[in-house]
Amino acid sequence: MKLYIDSADLKQIAYLQEYYPISGVTTNPSIIVKENRPYLDLLKDIREVIGEDKELFVQVVGEKAEEMVEEAKFISRQLSGAVVVKVPVTEEGIKAIKRLTAENIPTLATTIYTPFQALIAAMAGAKYVAPYVNRIDNLTGSGVKVVSEIAALFAAYQLPTQILAASFKNVQQVHDVCLSGAEGVTVGTDLIKKFIDFPATTQDVDAFKQEWQNMYGVENVLLNS
Repeated sequence: MKLYIDSADLKQIAYLQEYYPISGVTTNPSIIVKENRPYLDLLKDIREVIGEDKELFVQVVGEKAEEMVEEAKFISRQLSGAVVVKVPVTEEGIKAIKRLTAENIPTLATTIYTPFQALIAAMAGAKYVAPYVNRIDNLTGSGVKVVSEIAALFAAYQLPTQILAASFKNVQQVHDVCLSGAEGVTVGTDLIKKFIDFPATTQDVDAFKQEWQNMYGVENVLLNS
């Protein structure tokens, strides 16, 4: 399982990377714009924070395949380290994925709402597909079911493409897609922190510490000599 940060907030990225087993950072145009900075400088700063080996996902904004391919090449030239280009699963996007795959530029097929969109993207050569779990739920579908069906299709046809599920509003959604065959999830900063935030855990830790202090008079196992 891979865990990615779905944010361009440098402070939060640095914090989460220090505490959590992060595989990289995903961005999209909305996330980039929110930071109100020159986008290329921001992406380079993210790279500096996460290092060269962790994946950085950057989305193209052109509508035609030719524009997407040129943007992807530009992104790959400008950014060092492991870069994955996000491409929407429009007809032009599938064409772009095919061309980029032929040129060994890794892609993630984004804006996935149906299993068949994911299948076509995988057949075109996408390294990852990103089903939008919560957005599917909001359209009266089941994001978890879509992830499960994508996983079944990939297994049936022995496709190497990985599922990187996106768009979450609660921990239960993340939990469910992890059980449904997703190889990775990309999650907002606030939600990642909720993965291990459970009141009973804090209560137990406090109780253990108090009992230890009552017995030994110190706060840790480094007893005073």
